[in-house]
Order: sequence, then C-alpha cells, then structure tokens
Amino acid sequence: MHRNWAGNLTYSARSVARPTSLEELADVLLAGGPVRALGSRHSFNDVADTEGVHVQVDALDDGRPAVEPLTPDAGGTEGEVVSVSAGLRYGEVSQALHATGRALGNMASLPHISVAGAVATATHGSGDTNQSLASAVEGLEIMTPAGELRRITRAGDPDEFPGTVVSLGALGVVTRVELRTVPAFAIRQDVAADVPWETFVASFDAITSAAYSVSAFTSWDEPAVRHVWFKSLERADRPSVRGLAPELLRWETVPVHPLPGVDPAACTEQLGVAGPWHERLSHFRMEFTPSAGEEVQSEYLVPRRNAAVAIDALRALGPQVAPLLQTSEIRTVAADDLWLSPFDEPCVGLHFTWLPREDDVRAVLPAVEAALVPLGARPHWGKVSTLDPHDVAAMYPRFDDFRRLAARFDPEGRLHGGLVGRLLEG
Repeated sequence: MHRNWAGNLTYSARSVARPTSLEELADVLLAGGPVRALGSRHSFNDVADTEGVHVQVDALDDGRPAVEPLTPDAGGTEGEVVSVSAGLRYGEVSQALHATGRALGNMASLPHISVAGAVATATHGSGDTNQSLASAVEGLEIMTPAGELRRITRAGDPDEFPGTVVSLGALGVVTRVELRTVPAFAIRQDVAADVPWETFVASFDAITSAAYSVSAFTSWDEPAVRHVWFKSLERADRPSVRGLAPELLRWETVPVHPLPGVDPAACTEQLGVAGPWHERLSHFRMEFTPSAGEEVQSEYLVPRRNAAVAIDALRALGPQVAPLLQTSEIRTVAADDLWLSPFDEPCVGLHFTWLPREDDVRAVLPAVEAALVPLGARPHWGKVSTLDPHDVAAMYPRFDDFRRLAARFDPEGRLHGGLVGRLLEG
C-alpha cells in the first residue's frame, strides 16, 4: 500500500508501475483491469485513486529530450512552445526553460508538483491576468487504455481540445505536455503586514492589481489580513496600491513564512530583491521540502464578482475554522475556456491549509460550503470537500460533454477510480 504526499490518504491500488518506455507503458495498459496515472501525489483526495494499477511516468523515456522546443512544423511558434515529459516537476521545467531565456507565465505555490497532475486538476497560481497552469497547454500526448498514443492540440483539435486538458486523468496516461512560454523575466517580492480587513475588502481590486501576482494570508479570526505577498515585475521600488495611502501598508523587513512562526528558509526570496521568475513566482524554493506534508487542504473557487461577500462570510465563520487552520490564502485567477476548469469567469481562490485532523476538518467544511456554494463556489478537483460529486458535476455546463469524451477514450471505464468514478458514473 502507498499513500499520498500529505499522508491523509492510503491508495487502493494493488501495485505501482513505473514504465521506462512507451512500449512498457502500452504493455501495462494492455494488460487490462483498472488503471490510473499517479503524479507527485499532491492531491488530498482520491481523484487519482484506483483499485488496479497506478502508473507513474516520472521514469518514462520516449527517446526525446525531456524539455524540447517545438518547431512551427510541429505545431509551435518558433521558440514559444515546448514539449515536456509529463512526469517532470514544474521546478525542473522552469529551470530548463530559464536556461534558454524562456519562462512560464505563472507557477503554483509549490514547484514540486508534476506538470501532468497539476494540469489535469486545474491547479493555479495567482494574478488578475494570470490563468490556471492548464491554460498554458497547447497540446497533449495521451496513451489511451487501449495502448493508442494520441496527440491532441489546441490548433488541430479545437472542438475536442478544451475537454482534454483538465481531464482528471479520465482519458488515459498523459506522456507529454506542450506548454506555451514567454521571454524570461524578473520578479521582486514584497510582503505587507497587518492590512486592515476594511482596507483589504474596500481596495480589493486595487490591491490584487498592484503586482503581477498577489496572495493574501489569514486565519479568518484576525483583526487584519496577516500578510499580503506582492510579486511584481522587476522595478526599483515597492508596489503602490491605487487610491491607498502608502502609509497604510506596513512592509515586512525580515522574511516571513505563510504559516505564522515557521522558519522562512524554505520560502522564495523576499524583501524586494529581484530575481529570476522561477525563483520568485512560487512561494517555496525547489531545493527545499516546504513541509513534512502533515496537513489537509481544501479550496473553493468563487466568481470574483462575489469576492467581498465570500470574504465576509468566511470571517463570520472564523471562530469555527481558525482552530483547525494552519493558514488560509486568497488568490485571484483569470478566466479560461477549458471544460472542467472552474475558471470560466475571473475567480478568487479561497484556500485552506488545515491541521492534519481530517475528521474535524470534514465536520466544519459543510458550514464553509453552505456559505460559499450559493455564491457560485466550486471545489478544487484535488482537495478535500464534502460536496456530493453529482452536485459538483452539475456545476459545469460541459460535464455531460466530458462524460461522452471520456467514454470515447475509455469505453470500458477502466479509468473510473475514486472521485473520477463517482463523477462519471453519476
């Protein structure tokens, strides 16, 4: 038996396969029975679970460079699209890209997560104009349960492509991901402390637009937002917030961690020191393990138009949620066009890093969900929720289309494990 990174879930799989070639991967899939891909195990629920064989592609070698620029003939614009091995972690991809003068438009909090797994679950970073990580995808190579290797691209398969990116692993095993890149850039990171709630809510749009990426941290029972992290495109001074007097922001003069009282050594550099994009956009450094995994996470994506009401609702729940919290994060995400992406309009992510007390967390989540779902909230695909999967599926206008797409790729339902089975068989 094996467990996820956080240790809150023991998988049901009877074995784990780590094929080293496409031929070995095809053999695993053609052997029959339940099967699912497994990434870096950073999901906190059973979205990746199966009672059969777990397939990890981190050792897969398809005879091509792990990070390979695509030529225009192969579907790329010169220098702009790269094909990467699906099992690579974002930190590994970002280092390789930066060495060539290219960059990804955004990163998640952790650079340790696998590309394919993050894309499949609509994982995101922050920024008013930054979409989810999945939105950078221009193409995928997927091996179906029948052992057929298919390449699906945004340009070549416009009708099918939006359903294949955030796929929850329900279409097959992704072997390569084609990502759109931009020229490398520099970022500085500054942290403001103790921003009054009234200021934060009244100036929400101005605060979140004041930098390339903005994250706020709170425990919901505090009189002020504990920290607001501003990740700005390289500049000579700290970001200014439109309409907000500079003296209303107190800037930290020592590095801080998202969790109160925790050593910030694992965090990316702060205090306004500019550096490469891949060493600032994530909250944590690639060379550190940010925590021991002793946590449970939940997240709800709320339409941005309802942000103020959602924040007020969570503050009212502060006495219930704060005793179970390590920290909570507020981020913004731009809209995209992917069928199972929760970001079909600009959203605010309300993220909870809980103490490793899952039974207690599940007891308080219904109150959180009762407050947020009427505001249009959708749960993150890879995190803990108590919402009925049938209700979650109904939140997505294209979910029936996705069911039909999954049936074409996997007519026998061999990929219907865990949460995916409950969604697709509903």
